[in-house]
Amino acid sequence: MTSSADKASRKSTRLEDLAKRAGVSISTVSRALNDSPAINRRTKQAIWELARELDYPFRQRMPAGPIGAEATIAVVVPQPQARDGNIYDPFFFELLAGIAEAARERNCDVLVSHITPTNYDDLAFAMSTSRADGVIFIGQSSLHTEFNRLAVKDSRFVVWGAELPEQSYCSIGSDNPMGGRRATSHLTRLGRRKILFLGDTEAPEALQRYRGYVEALDKAGIDADPNWYLPVHFEVESAEAAIHSLIDRGVEFDGVIAASDLIAFGAIRALQAQGRKVPDDVSVVGYDNVPFSRLARPALTTVSQDTEKAGRLLVSKLVDSQGGTRRSERSPTELIVRGSCGA
Repeated sequence: MTSSADKASRKSTRLEDLAKRAGVSISTVSRALNDSPAINRRTKQAIWELARELDYPFRQRMPAGPIGAEATIAVVVPQPQARDGNIYDPFFFELLAGIAEAARERNCDVLVSHITPTNYDDLAFAMSTSRADGVIFIGQSSLHTEFNRLAVKDSRFVVWGAELPEQSYCSIGSDNPMGGRRATSHLTRLGRRKILFLGDTEAPEALQRYRGYVEALDKAGIDADPNWYLPVHFEVESAEAAIHSLIDRGVEFDGVIAASDLIAFGAIRALQAQGRKVPDDVSVVGYDNVPFSRLARPALTTVSQDTEKAGRLLVSKLVDSQGGTRRSERSPTELIVRGSCGA
């Protein structure tokens, strides 16, 4: 606990004190605290870190944000890798809506950052120069090691994504292995024996879904053919191209497990263009349960992720932890059965 004397001392910190500690002029400190483009990134970052260390109320000097909030949460999306960072993905909007609603219930504001971190320095810069009280990173991309390193320096963040081995930071995500198992087991119970998996397993979430798929095939006594795995990106066009190529090569299949609904939509479009009937010839299951999934023709069977609960967990981890240890959590998944699988 910080003593009242320490608090009083820190509250009395002046611009002159910051300038002296930083070894720069008072005008440089003032411009840095006002996020002036005239100050270079490294100097600005050092001054902001120092101001936060001394509890200098620099956020009051920054350009005004939304009014009346008890706290501000920034949402940052790392550079795209497989799925991570694709802001146009409808699942991103669903998750962002869950975060925004949870934040509104807690009288917090949400800011979506233009920054797209690609390395540790980018992550550290995003944290040290952020005006927000906490940061939610949507997706880990390939930055697991960098997030571990960041957690040692600044723990005011939480990540939406898979929980990974030796993880030092807090992440919130769905039970991806279980989702993959449920989707695949449903198709095996329908008698499907040649089931594809579509999704780029460089994304941690897709890898966990794929592992669930493999486990379900093994439990059903089905040996997975290497041709059944297609590392497509989380895009409609990528899935379409993969299915067209597979059919042209004569690979036989009667089921598709897609790592996202967008991938499933692409698979259905390609199958229909090739004269294959869904679900009569091929059953298709997606992942995410985005709003469009129930409007597709046929309506898409999919694995639902609870974005409302995810939003509440992400926000509460930042608002309620008060600097303490944040525990990672997994939310359950649910198989939503519709017309694309036949039962």
